[in-house]
Amino acid sequence: MSTRSQSHSSAANQRRVAFATIIGTTVEWYDFFIYATAAGLVFANLFFEPAGSQIGLLLAFASVGISFLFRPLGAFLAGHYGDRIGRRWMLVLTLILMGAATTLIGVLPTYETAGVLAPVMLLLLRILQGISAGGEWGGAVLMAVEHAPADRRGRAGSFPQLGVPLGMLLASGVTTLMTGVISPGDAFVEWGWRVPFLLSFVLIIVGYVVRRAVDESPVFQEIAEKKQQTKVPVAELFRKHWLLVILAALVFAGNNAAGYMATGGFIPSYATSDAVGMERTDVLLAITFASACWFFWTALAGFLADKIGRKRTYLIGFTAQLLTVFPLFWLINTGSLGMLYVALALFTIGLGLSYGPQAAWYSEIFPASVRFSGVSISYALGAILGGAFAPTIAQALVNATGSSNSVSLYLFGLTIVSMAAVLILRDRRGIDLSINNQAEQEVGATIFDKRRAVSTKESVQANA
Repeated sequence: MSTRSQSHSSAANQRRVAFATIIGTTVEWYDFFIYATAAGLVFANLFFEPAGSQIGLLLAFASVGISFLFRPLGAFLAGHYGDRIGRRWMLVLTLILMGAATTLIGVLPTYETAGVLAPVMLLLLRILQGISAGGEWGGAVLMAVEHAPADRRGRAGSFPQLGVPLGMLLASGVTTLMTGVISPGDAFVEWGWRVPFLLSFVLIIVGYVVRRAVDESPVFQEIAEKKQQTKVPVAELFRKHWLLVILAALVFAGNNAAGYMATGGFIPSYATSDAVGMERTDVLLAITFASACWFFWTALAGFLADKIGRKRTYLIGFTAQLLTVFPLFWLINTGSLGMLYVALALFTIGLGLSYGPQAAWYSEIFPASVRFSGVSISYALGAILGGAFAPTIAQALVNATGSSNSVSLYLFGLTIVSMAAVLILRDRRGIDLSINNQAEQEVGATIFDKRRAVSTKESVQANA
């Protein structure tokens, strides 16, 4: 049955899609964040012990970042096949790959028992996580956005976005349970850290069943029925839309650096260091609380994106982020647990508002025939520019300067770059996403080709 992207699926199917995307991305990002949390807490001693505590911690954080370098590979592969054979099956495959890699990390031998082979195997499995994460996001957001009516794409697109704070919430919650109740103290280092990784196997089964139950994207169904798949989507993307890829990546860089470093590996490590002196379980509870706040602001951002537009919501979010990058560490440096909660609560306002609209905006700036490739590769490149080595850079800056102000300045600079990219892109809220509207989708995504976009729109309307 031929459909247009504007002719959205039934309400029941939209609910299934929303549930499938949020469950799937939650599982994916639980797996991804579990690694970052463990890297900040125990991996330096377990896998990089000969390097010493400080260098070992840098290596542990670097292993977090290495996976980001392989996200583009996952994005290229998933984008190519997602634009050629469909969104749905790529989502299932990336979920299985992520779950298998995460579960295997839970049974790895440490340096003490396997020597240099232990960190090598750890890095190989982290690379597989990166490949999976690179392909996951694009498929999830397109399933959500392409199934939704035009006036609700912001809210629909926020569902896969919500999987990130939910994944962080689940990861920090499980780790807190292990460190505070089930395996406190040395028991966590000996065996407790493995349990969160092994739990991934159960979560993957749930995600697999849910994702198989949803229909293929109506936009891709139309592309397949009309046999209009692009032979080499990635080549077409960079030939015609390289500027959009760069700008979209820069939009994400500031948010990703702040989110991945602040609520991921660096702050748990920094707050429990001798410089601040907080307890591990207390800090993880605060991170769990921050994840819940992040979830709320991300959900609100999806709603605002439909009401006031993607660009305005982004600008509000990045402004809030600029205002909180310095107070974030000033409050943490007090050593007060209450101030840590306040710091993270304030910081997640900008974090959520500059993340919720991303799925809808990315989907609307790329043409249907290369959309999977466009959103996936932009997201992967943005993650490299932003969050890939943010914890490593932050730790190096603190080591070199002895001050957290250098970390705040680093986040401030990246946020300014992202705001500039937001200002260059045009808000295309409500544009027809179907393959029938490919001509109009080809132009008008930046302020530089606004005149050409108006001309194309008039031409399309005249020939309608």
